[in-house]
Amino acid sequence: MVPATRPEEAMTVLTSRPFQELARLVGNTPLLALELDFRGSRRRIYAKAEHYNLTGSIKDRMALHILRTAVEDGALRPGAPIAEATSGNTGIAFAALGRALGHPVTIFMPDWMCQERKDLIHSYGAEVRLVSAQAGGFLGSIALSEAWAAEIPGAFLPCQFSNEANVEAHRLSTGPEIWAQLQALGLRPQAFVAGVGTGGTVMGVGRFLKAMDPGVKVHPMEPANSPTLRTGTKVGKHRIQGISDEFIPAIVKLDQLDGILSVDDGDAILMAQKLARLGLGVGISSGANLIAALMAQEELGPDAVVVTVFSDDNKKYLSTDLMREEPVKPGFLSPEAELVGFQTVNRVCGFCPMNEPLPACGGR
Repeated sequence: MVPATRPEEAMTVLTSRPFQELARLVGNTPLLALELDFRGSRRRIYAKAEHYNLTGSIKDRMALHILRTAVEDGALRPGAPIAEATSGNTGIAFAALGRALGHPVTIFMPDWMCQERKDLIHSYGAEVRLVSAQAGGFLGSIALSEAWAAEIPGAFLPCQFSNEANVEAHRLSTGPEIWAQLQALGLRPQAFVAGVGTGGTVMGVGRFLKAMDPGVKVHPMEPANSPTLRTGTKVGKHRIQGISDEFIPAIVKLDQLDGILSVDDGDAILMAQKLARLGLGVGISSGANLIAALMAQEELGPDAVVVTVFSDDNKKYLSTDLMREEPVKPGFLSPEAELVGFQTVNRVCGFCPMNEPLPACGGR
């Protein structure tokens, strides 16, 4: 049996310079106020620019909080190995943070994930173990990571799909940031929309926003091509990497959320391509989130304050269909949206002309 972490040992880790400096590079991201013309009216949708996090995705928030919680609880000892099953961004986050804090990291992931994700995990010094569809795909990755950890004394499994610290990461950071940034503009959110991978973002942000205002709508989003949330199991294939894996994660409580929004992966690609031409190089799920946010706004009215997240950057998709011409199909919403521009919302003082995530003026 591995001895429990002593309180003073945990404090040493959490107050160490590496941990503190890494933490400063996670969270406090800008909120973008996107202006667009849609169905005859000028619209505004708000989106957290999560590609500004350390490794370029929102998963840094969850990885940092899970590591912090594990150290505090004694579940993660200094130098202990970490293993996780992931479709990419979480693996990248744990590889970067875990290795920087002195932990060996092994990532189990389906072999059909794009090459950029595999290469990024390798670049941070972690080991990647690929799992084929025949070997179980995503569920097989989870099973193999658990079997691996069971054989290594002291190994730590973040268990992102069932770990409540995933939800807490967003209840304690992403949600309050959104509330404060909108409050600086004299606004309150009426709806929040986010794609469901682990579900940590939509559950955590939703939990905070509903505590502040029970009337806020919180919508999970999934690919129309593979409606896992609606069916409860894997159905069809889709190209929005990072969401709608093969099951509904344990931390997702659909009875605590509002209606599920479905977006076609081709529509999501077209919207992400439009965002890139605006200077916002984000991934496919970000395009899907923006479309879902417009759907939510259609229900509430064109002036409704709707917030979403741009989950990661487009550099993880250079070998995917995001970089290719995508045909427009009937029913797509992206062709109806004309992106006009955006402003960067500072947490303290509203629109910041310097585009700083924190006020360059010191909040004056």
